[in-house]
Amino acid sequence: MKKKKRKEPNTLNNTDLDFDSNHSFSMPELSNTVKTDRGLDLETVQAISNYKKEPKWMTDFRLNSYNIFTKYKMPTWGVDLSALDFDDITYFLKATKKQANSWDDLPIEIKETYERIGVPEHERNWLAGVSAQYESEVVYESVQKELTKQGVIFCDMDTALKKYPEIVKKYFSKLIPPSDNKFAALNSAVWSGGSFVYIPEGVHVKMPLQAYFRINTERFGQFERTLIIAEKNSSVHYMEGCTAPIYSTNSLHSAVVEIFALEGATVRYTTVQNWSTNIINLVTKRARAEKNATVEWVDCNIGSGITMKYPAVILAGEGANGKVLSIAIASKNQNQDTGAKMIHLASNTSSSVISKSISKDGGISSYRGLTFIKKGAKNAHNFVQCDALLFDDESESNTFPTIKNFEKTSKTEHEATVENVGNEKLFALMRLGLKESEARGMLVNGFLEEVTKEIPFEYSVELYKLVNMEMEGSIG
Repeated sequence: MKKKKRKEPNTLNNTDLDFDSNHSFSMPELSNTVKTDRGLDLETVQAISNYKKEPKWMTDFRLNSYNIFTKYKMPTWGVDLSALDFDDITYFLKATKKQANSWDDLPIEIKETYERIGVPEHERNWLAGVSAQYESEVVYESVQKELTKQGVIFCDMDTALKKYPEIVKKYFSKLIPPSDNKFAALNSAVWSGGSFVYIPEGVHVKMPLQAYFRINTERFGQFERTLIIAEKNSSVHYMEGCTAPIYSTNSLHSAVVEIFALEGATVRYTTVQNWSTNIINLVTKRARAEKNATVEWVDCNIGSGITMKYPAVILAGEGANGKVLSIAIASKNQNQDTGAKMIHLASNTSSSVISKSISKDGGISSYRGLTFIKKGAKNAHNFVQCDALLFDDESESNTFPTIKNFEKTSKTEHEATVENVGNEKLFALMRLGLKESEARGMLVNGFLEEVTKEIPFEYSVELYKLVNMEMEGSIG
């Protein structure tokens, strides 16, 4: 990476307010904002850690991760990432002086952003806790007092590093080390924000915890780090939403998520992603399920120009269960490369993957999956179902499954279907009195129902709206 002279943190000027539909509106940049210069080197990494006043072990971890990042080549096996310029990205931007626990305490620009998205209303009506990240850091946090009394911890990762260093050090980077891949190394070097969730033994969080991630600056990189630990016989549902305005230049979102589900615990992680098409979304997500534990990933990918994301479950304990429910919608100038990894290390483990993809207007969707069953993992069972809808001859759907079963008593199944949606089906529904957009939406929502029925009602309503908006004008 090229070297450059360090500058003092910048102060930004306000710009005119510019709104767009579909959560793609932009807000003015804030005054008194602290940020690094564009580009990445050891000085930038050191500056981020110094600004956060981190312990030496974390600073050393970041610097080592940067060195790994520089040595790894760009991946060539998936989507073409040649448009990504690491020297044209801002790696840290702090949008507020301090974190708020009341929406009224946020700067008006940020407050209005989350009000338009509907997060405060969601918190009032049906959430146990909310974390809102704007650019590099979490600007708002709130958790129900009843959960705090039960010992539940829900805060941003920067706070967790300060308040709960022993827990963080025990689990941080244990599932996804910097050496895992180039973008895990990048995240490890410059991570900021994200969520820390700790559920004590036997505690069941009945209402979802939600995190919302917003990128508002062009040529920016958001690198949140999320760590979830569910102790024995506990349960939690964590949800995240993602948006960004549309710019002519690319921004990068590269997160790392690690989940530890201890014996008998249940963790569900739901993502409703609606990034704008200038976002390159490269995420590493991995969970470890111990004896009789269950981990479920519900992954809904609608936006971004490029997505490469393959949630994984390591089934480490006997009787552990893993599940991935995935939606990917690829429209014009979009390449959704998504999938799942199921790693069976213990006997009597089970896993399933249900993948639904839709391609239209020349969009490309791909399922890329791995099923691995270790020798000695007796009576393990894996099932994968990939269903794709194509709305035109220009669009593309691919399936790249990899199955490695080294245990003769175990069983793997893989099914894949591709359906071309022609004008005949639309015309048939339109004869019943439906508009073309309504007919299109009915076909798509019926196709996705197997996944959407697993999403909480409030989120599913938003998802249906997003899907219907994506399908407008999909067939000419």
